[in-house]
Amino acid sequence: MQAFIMALRSIGANKMRSALTMLGIIIGVMALVVLVSLVNGATDSVTNAVSDLGSSMVTVNIMDNKGKPVTLEDLSLWKKENPSLGKIAAYASDQQVARLDENYGSATVYGTTPDFDEVQGLKIARGRFISVPDVQNHSFVCVINEAMAKDLIGYTDCIGHEVLIGGSYYTVIGVLEAEEDSLTALFTAGQMVCYIPYTSLIRLSGVISSEITTFYVGETEGFTLEMSENTISDILLSRFQEDEDAFRTSSQNILEEAMGQITSVLSVLLGGIAAISLIVGGIGIMNIMMVTVTERTREIGIRKAIGASRGTILFQFLMEAVVLCMLGCALGIFFSWGILRLATSIVSSTGLVFKMNPGVVVTSVIFCFLIGVIFGLSPANKAAKMKPIDALHYGG
Repeated sequence: MQAFIMALRSIGANKMRSALTMLGIIIGVMALVVLVSLVNGATDSVTNAVSDLGSSMVTVNIMDNKGKPVTLEDLSLWKKENPSLGKIAAYASDQQVARLDENYGSATVYGTTPDFDEVQGLKIARGRFISVPDVQNHSFVCVINEAMAKDLIGYTDCIGHEVLIGGSYYTVIGVLEAEEDSLTALFTAGQMVCYIPYTSLIRLSGVISSEITTFYVGETEGFTLEMSENTISDILLSRFQEDEDAFRTSSQNILEEAMGQITSVLSVLLGGIAAISLIVGGIGIMNIMMVTVTERTREIGIRKAIGASRGTILFQFLMEAVVLCMLGCALGIFFSWGILRLATSIVSSTGLVFKMNPGVVVTSVIFCFLIGVIFGLSPANKAAKMKPIDALHYGG
């Protein structure tokens, strides 16, 4: 405690010099905490945005059916026999001209099945989505997005209206919400989009057949997405003669994991750059402690002459270096908190939130303590090794 008090007095006796010495540590801590926290905040935002693009799902693309094409009946059978495949939806698309009276335009028509809205995270503003009977009966019904409702019909409360799509009239049974936070909506913003039963698209298009080449598997309660992906992979491997190149599965989790890996590497790199700043600050502390030892040579000689041991002198100057480092660390963490609060308020409209990572703060504290010990050891050892007679005769 006495060494700690003496260290504070020594630092307080040279306020300007101490402040300038601590500046390197303050900047280093701020760089470490702020940069890593900014990366983490941006990562969380991107991860949430990816998650909002749709429910967790597995996308399955079939490249070679080995003479055993997948059909809607197969999907229904797999869903019944495998509890982990609780949500599965076929998918195909085509471009068609949509018309109502004098209004017309190109529309992207998606042929799909009832689970598609849940798997993709589509939100219905009015009406309902496609049902099993719609698919079974090849019904001429459609679910349209807000852009199509406004551009073609003129308003969104249009359930029951009939629109001409590719030469056939389809009854509107549902309208999607304006802000569609789904993966499909991300690529169709502002375009006319409608969803019809998969079987109806086969009739409408001269290209789409009953063979399914793309479908989605959604996450089912009680099962992880990985379990669902493994299940569908096993089914397709068995069907396609254990040929792994016959199909491809990709899950949204892969994108999230890739983002996590990228940001982890980025955090390490930024942390390394900030650590260099802290080391530079540590060199500054060692330099000033060397000056302090030289200035207090006579004091060291007097203390040794009245019985102070080498260990006492060593500990005193080491304590001063550590206290100087830790004060800089505390100020750096405080300023980092203020900068992150300011950054969050500036970008509040984007939804980004920057918070201090407790792990980074703890790392900063430990690193600063080690820097104080490592860079303070040499000056402290120099002071401890002085001979009393030489120190008392020092005339500097």
